Amino acid sequence: MRLGSGVVTAAVLDRADLRTRVDAALGTFLARRRDHLKSIDEALLPVADAIEQFVLGGGKRLRPAFAYWGYRAAGGADRDEVVAGAAALEFVQASALIHDDVMDGSDTRRGEPAMHRRFASLHRGSKWLGDPDDFGTASAILLGDLCLVWSDDMLHSSGLDPVTLARARGVFDDMRTEVTVGQYLDIHTQATGDTSLQRASLVARFKSAKYTVERPLLLGAAFADAPPEIFRAYEAFGLPLGEAFQLRDDVLGVFGDPAVTGKPAGDDLREGKRTYLVAAAFEAADGEQARQLREGLGDPNLDEAGIQRLREIITTTGALARTEERIAELTRSALAALGTVRLDPEGVEVLTQLASAATRRLT
Repeated sequence: MRLGSGVVTAAVLDRADLRTRVDAALGTFLARRRDHLKSIDEALLPVADAIEQFVLGGGKRLRPAFAYWGYRAAGGADRDEVVAGAAALEFVQASALIHDDVMDGSDTRRGEPAMHRRFASLHRGSKWLGDPDDFGTASAILLGDLCLVWSDDMLHSSGLDPVTLARARGVFDDMRTEVTVGQYLDIHTQATGDTSLQRASLVARFKSAKYTVERPLLLGAAFADAPPEIFRAYEAFGLPLGEAFQLRDDVLGVFGDPAVTGKPAGDDLREGKRTYLVAAAFEAADGEQARQLREGLGDPNLDEAGIQRLREIITTTGALARTEERIAELTRSALAALGTVRLDPEGVEVLTQLASAATRRLT
């Protein structure tokens, strides 16, 4: 499963110097956590190093951006405490990605070894006892869990007052539940071989759409103590936009440039992802095309020729065009929702730019 491809341009994410401020908040938090881990045992320093490099070494800070500008659009004044609270979302993302790479058996993430590969290499290079790959897998699971714990820790140490945190609690908890069950639905769909468009859309909503856009927006609304009509508008904006973002990510997972995605080209096909793109291809395929899709999808040894063959099927069945149309339809629906409620003009401007940048075509 892919959980974000980094398709968002830098300019919109740098408004209000947001990325720099998010990175600074993350750096301060991680420095405290490093000291804590070191005080327990110096064997934990590689854990601190790995999480610090993973969190600070990549990512466009899209989720904090939606939370922060959701807060600002709802009338909230700029505050460093809100930036720190929004930055906690990066640890939810880190947890999901680390666990995701274990489940998919991925070798790389953001152009670097995936966390389980990194710790397998540490074991192998140190000539420790046991199986290096087992150690790597166990380490990555634990580091992903630790990131999820630290997401809670960072939110509650952000400096936001207890009343604000209490308003945000339900949104934050629902988001973490949704991304976890969304990941399960994704592997369940692969295991059952379900190729329906309905199932693909459900997985896209819960594994990515909600925690990428909708829940961060609602978290910002909770920080701002926004009225119910803003929450409703954000739901109508965030869910279709988040789904469109995931569909764009799925297109990049098949047709994208590894320099953009940070993953080898065609990995989603080797991993057997039952995305909307693939479901649309199955729905329109003739008998021979369907046979080739079934045989190639999920084959970890699929070579470049096999990937190209599946790409051609996806294109000639009209599945790629249909997915592009769906992305455009969802984006239009999302943008229309911003006009249904009174919001701060600058916030609306940035949310509109984020929507465009997150779903734009790069292939």
